[in-house]
Amino acid sequence: MKRQGLKNWPYEDIVNLPHHTSRKHPRMDMEKRAAQFAPFAALTGYGDAVEQTARKVASETEEGQYSQEEEARYLRSVWQMGESQ
Repeated sequence: MKRQGLKNWPYEDIVNLPHHTSRKHPRMDMEKRAAQFAPFAALTGYGDAVEQTARKVASETEEGQYSQEEEARYLRSVWQMGESQ
């Protein structure tokens, strides 16, 4: 397979070689392979903190301390803090 527009492409000699298959290590099944790339909880406890804040805001709202606009603004700021981390 020739690369068009690239002179002296450094991998031209190996690009068409067959894929190596190990005799020693069996192929990993798709489920285990997918698990390696699954998302993980990078921010431990962040979800709990958001839920706790939501409960606090909800209870304070029931008491009539905040308007709906103030709640929305506060929740947006909490969400943005989480995205920036």
